[in-house]
Amino acid sequence: MGNPFSGLFAAARQPQARLLAETGTFARAVLDGSGMVLAANAAYRALAARLEAEPVGIAAALPAPPSLLARDADCAVLLRRLAAEGRRGAVREELLLPAADGGLRLQVVVLPVPQAPDMMIWDIEDITPRQSGLDLILRQRDELAAFLDNAPVGLYSVAADGRLQFVNSRLAAWLGSTPEAIVGTGTRLDEILQHAEAREGETMTPDWEGGEAKLRPLGGGDGFRLVGVSQAAVPGPDGRPQRYSAVVHDLGLELRQRGTLRPVEAGFRRFFDQAPIGILVLDGGGTIREANAAFAGLWGGDDWLGRRLADLVREEDALALTRHLAAVRRGETFGKPLEIGLAGARERNVEMIAATSADHEDGQSTLLVYLVDTTDQRSLQNQFHQSQKMQAVGQLAGGIAHDFNNLLTAMIGFCDLLLQRHQPGDQSFADIMQIKQNASRAANLVRQLLAFSRQQTLVPKLLDVTDVLADLRNLIGRLIGETITLKMVHGRDLGLVKVDQGQLEQVIINLAVNARDAMADGGELAIRTANWQAERPMALGSETLPPGDYVRIEVADTGHGIAAEHLGKIFDPFFTTKAVGAGTGLGLSTVYGIIRQTGGFIHVDSEKGHGASFRIYLPRHHPTSEELAAARDDGRGDLRDLTGQGLVLLVEDEDAVRSFAARALRNKGYTVIEAASGEQALALPPEQLDRVELLISDVVMPNLDGPALAAELRGRRPLLKILFISGYAEDSLRTNMAQSAHVNFLPKPFSLSQLAGKVKEVMGA
Repeated sequence: MGNPFSGLFAAARQPQARLLAETGTFARAVLDGSGMVLAANAAYRALAARLEAEPVGIAAALPAPPSLLARDADCAVLLRRLAAEGRRGAVREELLLPAADGGLRLQVVVLPVPQAPDMMIWDIEDITPRQSGLDLILRQRDELAAFLDNAPVGLYSVAADGRLQFVNSRLAAWLGSTPEAIVGTGTRLDEILQHAEAREGETMTPDWEGGEAKLRPLGGGDGFRLVGVSQAAVPGPDGRPQRYSAVVHDLGLELRQRGTLRPVEAGFRRFFDQAPIGILVLDGGGTIREANAAFAGLWGGDDWLGRRLADLVREEDALALTRHLAAVRRGETFGKPLEIGLAGARERNVEMIAATSADHEDGQSTLLVYLVDTTDQRSLQNQFHQSQKMQAVGQLAGGIAHDFNNLLTAMIGFCDLLLQRHQPGDQSFADIMQIKQNASRAANLVRQLLAFSRQQTLVPKLLDVTDVLADLRNLIGRLIGETITLKMVHGRDLGLVKVDQGQLEQVIINLAVNARDAMADGGELAIRTANWQAERPMALGSETLPPGDYVRIEVADTGHGIAAEHLGKIFDPFFTTKAVGAGTGLGLSTVYGIIRQTGGFIHVDSEKGHGASFRIYLPRHHPTSEELAAARDDGRGDLRDLTGQGLVLLVEDEDAVRSFAARALRNKGYTVIEAASGEQALALPPEQLDRVELLISDVVMPNLDGPALAAELRGRRPLLKILFISGYAEDSLRTNMAQSAHVNFLPKPFSLSQLAGKVKEVMGA
């Protein structure tokens, strides 16, 4: 018989599940312990509708990812393994669906839900376009190899000792053999070629300059084929010929058709024009004499004929290209292609391979240049590098915040202790208040640093946007520089919003930095706020603003504006119009994600050359009397009764923070046991540990961290109350806290009243 309260539990989890689902960047489903879908975002519903071949409505029962994606037995085994391993931590795998499902390549990430071990998150990202770009590059290279192997002429390469090193399929077929058999058996050049008018005993040498010759089959017989050979030396590091490369033409066909090679030329022209890579023929001065259709597509026009190739590439690549072509003419070889950028209408990145061709009668040689499009590959590499940079910035910011917030906690805490002995009017009161105020300003700077790196601890609370912008004014002024004028216009009687302060600050900072970059020669940045009421649904680009009360924040600049063709893509991840290295393409996508996560909307108006205006609409929050009282208590915690009773175990490896917190709690009536590490806490006598009512522990500690210590003590006392304190909620904390239900968190730095208030709240819960 099932649990009669399971329906109530599922209903209680629905708000949390829906919030988790809507924050997903890709298709996301939140599952309960039985594998049923609690909530899913629109992207997951669209994926389900696509794979199930029938519409999936809001009220329809959504299939869970294991049943939605299990197209065969191997997929089912893989998905079961992901579901099992995902309960212990995040796990990632790629999955290829069959062609019947569109040939999708999916990346599936399964991870547990923080503070809800019976819930799982399934993220599904369609990586088919990214994989298709890599497959295209590999396919182009394979097609180039196939093109050379099946060219209508014979190709070979011979070492200085006369042994053949390479033979294409065309030449091998003329010899009645295969390329592998010819090269693998050490066949020599004089075994397949002899002079057309050879005298007795005369043999073919590797350094033969080319001309007419007889190609004789390896199987014996008199089936000679008259050919023309164009050969060139390839020098080694010492400048002496290391090998020779040659093109073999069938002259018998020319003679049989009375001197015409039109069929062969037509076949070669067909291969040339239909090759999947760009092919150019350059004269001795580097001027383009011929090019195929693939190059015309890369260049994006037909104005290339008669122009130097060096004039068609980016200015910074022109010198390297000129030197490379000169080295190829001298016979030098290169281990890898040269990477250059075409400066045409499409601005493509290409890898270039160049080789010399036969000399003309006038003594001038030509160059054959092959261009492989690597634009998509370079884009993927840049995205990967930018994500690595952002991860490094986040790790650096987190390390700074962890240590600095410990120092600020001690400074603010001991100031509070001093203020208990030095009341207003005391000679030292003003000095202590100056120290505390400056420490609080430093704490704001650390919080803004974490906002830059998107590592802040999320704590939604009632905010007055006017106060937030006032606190940010000095930081924004330093960010935009002296050439840009900052103008703030605050609306009257502005409503309250309920958002995380760090996230809101990150949104304003990102928009201010983008505005600064758009005004390289100076200008004005205006930030305006106002109450906004939508009486009916209002269109904001592709989205619709529902009726309701909002607080509108407008960030407008007088910069160069945004082109009309880019307006629909500016919020896409990794999209940027800045030069490589000047932007990650993540700033505006982060802004969009934060605003939508908080239930708000963002819209941009811009015209090229006339600046841009970003308007943010945050829902006005109408607080209850309890919320207003809690907000007032947060702002004036020293006016509340913060005394209490109970045995508290305080574990903190920073001596100053531990000393302040212990004194503060003892002054409020609590009995405090101190420990400098998790190991020291576990070494306490069992009779003491069994009486502990509240564990207060730092999160990041050597050897045994806070979540691990909490799990160990919870094993002894399941009802033990837990309060974590930390200045930096890193990823490992979020993962470990997911295994510990009913824990509380107090971010550093905190004041005496904040610590005492939080402890009293937890003890009374």
